[in-house]
Amino acid sequence: MKKDIKLIDIVTFVVTLVIAIVFAFPIYFNIMSAFKSNAEIMRNAIAFPKELYLESFKYLLTETKYPEAMLNSTILTVCSIAVMVLVIPMAAYAIERTNNKWTNSVFTYFLFGMMIPFQVYMIPLFKQLKMIGLFGTLTGPILVYISGSVGFGVLLYTSFLKGIPREIEESAEIDGCSRTGIFWKIVFPLLGPVTASMVVLQGLGIWNDFLMPMMVLPAGQAKTMIVELFYYVGEFSSRWDMIFAGTTMSLIPVLIAFLSLQKYFVKGVSSGAIKG
Repeated sequence: MKKDIKLIDIVTFVVTLVIAIVFAFPIYFNIMSAFKSNAEIMRNAIAFPKELYLESFKYLLTETKYPEAMLNSTILTVCSIAVMVLVIPMAAYAIERTNNKWTNSVFTYFLFGMMIPFQVYMIPLFKQLKMIGLFGTLTGPILVYISGSVGFGVLLYTSFLKGIPREIEESAEIDGCSRTGIFWKIVFPLLGPVTASMVVLQGLGIWNDFLMPMMVLPAGQAKTMIVELFYYVGEFSSRWDMIFAGTTMSLIPVLIAFLSLQKYFVKGVSSGAIKG
């Protein structure tokens, strides 16, 4: 029997389609403009390029500091995410499974950290980095990214851990498995969806961050991709061909990561929201 199409289904489809077009248009605009000269962009920004103009990509990769900036962005993102995935799940596991007044106090402390905007403590933080010799290095931003993600990460992981039965861990403990072994061999593999969610959310924020690299990394040297592209925006004229070519190159790793982890990302966020 053929299912009747309801009005609400049609409205939902139309609204979803409109939202999808609105979100997809900037990507289309960026990619189309990346293969045009600056003059062609100024003439007709949304049209298809008359021919594939690749000089912008060639110039960025051979005549500028953009390749070094790509490397810096990669180092900042990969190193920060790697330490987050190593440390934050263990902290969340200890808080969730211990559940006493001390761990609850630590959890509350982490949550308070999420409520303070970065701009409030930005200047004191930069001064502290300078005092300990981390200002002007990649290590400084990495430590700041990691510490700034602990509150959100612990909240995400503890919400997900509530749905993992303790009986699995108790059975492993009876079989002689240590606490560390239980976490890494049994619990951590089950945290795949929420780990993918954190990798996407935090990784995207670090990859696209402008303020921290702009302020902390040394002047006169390559910083990050987003900061390097900022230099092509002028008060009276801008090199839009360079900007769009650079942003297109920066989009590729993000799209690959998101498409690869999309299934786990959605599952992790929805599970954490329901169980939390």
